[in-house]
Amino acid sequence: MTSITRLRGSDVIIECLLEQGVDTVFGYPGGAVLNIYDSLYKYSDKIHHVITAHEQAACHAADGYSRTTGRTGVVIATSGPGATNLVTGIATAYMDSIPMVAITGNVTRDLLGLDSFQEVDICGITMPITKHNYIVKDPAELADIIREAFYIANEGRKGPVLIDIPKDITGALMVYEKKEPKKVVNHNPDGINEEIAAAAELIKNAEKPFIYAGGGVVSADATEEMAEFVRKVDAPVSLSLMGQCALDNTKDCYIGMLGMHGTKTAAMTLSECDLMIVLGSRFSDRVLCNAKTFAKDKKIIHIDIDPAEIGKNIDVYSHVTGDVKYILAKLCELLPDMKHEAWMNTVMDWKKQYALRMVPIESEDEVLPQDVIEELDRLTDGKAIISTEVGQHQMWAAQYYNFKCPRSFASSGGLGTMGYGFGAGMGAKVGNPDRTVVNIAGDGSFFMNCNELSSLAKHKIPLVELVFENDVLGMVRQWQRLFYGKRFSQTNIERGTDLMKLADAFGVEGIRITKKSEIKPMLEKALKCGKPCLVDVIINKDINVLPMVPAGADVSQPIMNIELD
Repeated sequence: MTSITRLRGSDVIIECLLEQGVDTVFGYPGGAVLNIYDSLYKYSDKIHHVITAHEQAACHAADGYSRTTGRTGVVIATSGPGATNLVTGIATAYMDSIPMVAITGNVTRDLLGLDSFQEVDICGITMPITKHNYIVKDPAELADIIREAFYIANEGRKGPVLIDIPKDITGALMVYEKKEPKKVVNHNPDGINEEIAAAAELIKNAEKPFIYAGGGVVSADATEEMAEFVRKVDAPVSLSLMGQCALDNTKDCYIGMLGMHGTKTAAMTLSECDLMIVLGSRFSDRVLCNAKTFAKDKKIIHIDIDPAEIGKNIDVYSHVTGDVKYILAKLCELLPDMKHEAWMNTVMDWKKQYALRMVPIESEDEVLPQDVIEELDRLTDGKAIISTEVGQHQMWAAQYYNFKCPRSFASSGGLGTMGYGFGAGMGAKVGNPDRTVVNIAGDGSFFMNCNELSSLAKHKIPLVELVFENDVLGMVRQWQRLFYGKRFSQTNIERGTDLMKLADAFGVEGIRITKKSEIKPMLEKALKCGKPCLVDVIINKDINVLPMVPAGADVSQPIMNIELD
């Protein structure tokens, strides 16, 4: 029996969110969404709203919530600047294929197009960075648009959808009929089983297979199938930045990232393999480095849900277009248990030979990021959720934290958004209250979002904000050192802010690490304090991210050492 009632538009929005299983939203109120916030007040026992200090952080929080829970993130903002403040967060989600629904308010329909106060064409602005977007102009279409938005966000290659709703729509009375959400089915075209069978034959005949997996494996909840596939094939595995938690990083077969800041082992493996099996990854330029020389003369099988990615950045020998979870399960049915003992022994020898190790620059007791992240890994048993900002610290996190669990890593890969991680970490902690969540930041990124310390304090979110403070924009400075004659233009930030006083001012716990001997006790204190905590880690400004493949160079030619003088 269906239930048909007449409700105000803002109540219809909330009812539709409840239909979709939403219990948490992030956002910031304003004039054009007053009706929606009035309804949120009435429904506060069913939907938890988290206000941030800035709309961009709310958008990143919805993104981090989605990445670490597997659910659709929801963010709400008012018209004009509220809506435009979401743009960077929406673009971040779009580049990394994260399902999100952004709801923005707008001026009433009679004021659209008149340059009214706080009016902006947010649909036009976000058209290139959303899977789809809507402006609701008919009250009768509101409910179905919201339902369709959630379906589109999750169907096929996932991504953000925006719904722009004029204020008079949210205040209008309309008929509401509750409906069950449309089920998202596997995106598998006709002929996929034949493609899978052909891929299985190639894998069976390979003597030196190499598996490379990306964020698509995590997005498809295919990590169990991935683990079984790796066991069956008996091959070395590299993961993209987005795919960091697609496989337990402590497995012997895992050889680190591939690409600009990948391991020498991964580069050697690519050079010597006879078959590269790519799972849910789009061949980013940061992985290819030089598309003309990447995996030249190698057979590549590309498995991805998005047909537009096949052959876009690099030619492949074979492909399977569809849901990677389904494809991996089918491959496991077709493949025998294989053994490549000689190949694996060779790769494991490289792994020992080219193990990553930072060396002190000034003294044996100085703090090295590797030591901090490896200690964090030990103290959390590789089971924390790690979010990051963008820069050197992001690469160090991916290099030195051994992720054991799926959906444990939230980082801006495609857009490279400085300021992403703090909001994402908050969203991750809200969505996973029983797990330890740490945001790893550099001080450059931290000063883009340090106002969100107030959000931690307000909501009592026990996030650990770990900041590597070196007073420089480390990654940009590293490029200036290598390719711009050491002309450090505007990368020595040296703001002089005392982060411990800042923590105290915002009402959060403040902890500082200045020498190696303090790493373990101070991290233990931060992880056990049970409160929002800012950890200030003082490091040398000349520590670099290595290996590093220069732009345009072959991936097999990384820089392994940088002279500082």
